Amino acid sequence: MSDGAIFAKKPELSLAQYKFAVLNGTPEQSKAAKQKLVDGIKQDKMASYYTILVAEGVLQEDRALARELQEASVAELAELDKNVEVAKEEHGDLEQNESSIHRAVFLAQMGEEEKAHTAYEEVLQRPTTTLNQKLDIVFGKLRLGMFYYRPIIVQREIDRAHELVNKGGDWDRRNRLKAFECVWRCSQRQFKEASDLFIECLSTYASPELMPLSEFVCHGTIACAVTMSRSDIKKKVIDAPEVVEVVNYIPNVDKLLR
Repeated sequence: MSDGAIFAKKPELSLAQYKFAVLNGTPEQSKAAKQKLVDGIKQDKMASYYTILVAEGVLQEDRALARELQEASVAELAELDKNVEVAKEEHGDLEQNESSIHRAVFLAQMGEEEKAHTAYEEVLQRPTTTLNQKLDIVFGKLRLGMFYYRPIIVQREIDRAHELVNKGGDWDRRNRLKAFECVWRCSQRQFKEASDLFIECLSTYASPELMPLSEFVCHGTIACAVTMSRSDIKKKVIDAPEVVEVVNYIPNVDKLLR
């Protein structure tokens, strides 16, 4: 995009759900979730996250896999470091910031939580970082906080995002913030706040890096069912084109609404 937008898609939030299922699901659910967790770790070269899960007893150690992940992550990080240096030598401030953000995203992807936060923050504090780039960084930090369930960090970054948006953030990022906050409020059982945010951003939802529309509708409609009157649910949720589009793919929610 022309403004250098980088909406972090990593780490995959679904992996945190799989970890929860491994620890808390039925034996069948745990087995299926463990395989999905390992597959996701392999796909995203999550060497550091794999090490954490082995240490926590979530996964059994596979030394060959650990070595494979380490080699792959080191190689990609070296390539990203090279891109940062090239940007410094051959490009302007926007491209330099972009390359540094991409590097921070990969640190988050591989499971280096603290290093990713530090890398994000370093770019955020640069005088050359644009307002929109700052917002993209905050969304990346928000995602990290949600993945590792760090409520203090998540609330801090939500507050920071609101401050930046009020300084002139564009429509797309304003809407993205509402989507992030809606999902977070749902997780905190703040259903009134979540339902209001859901209604506000449903018709313009454009945050596939957060979750698919069907999953967002699932979260939002549950919040609405808890807090809204039947007439408002019918008018604002059941009849909403975005809900109609996906509700058949989430049958339990369909039953709840009807």
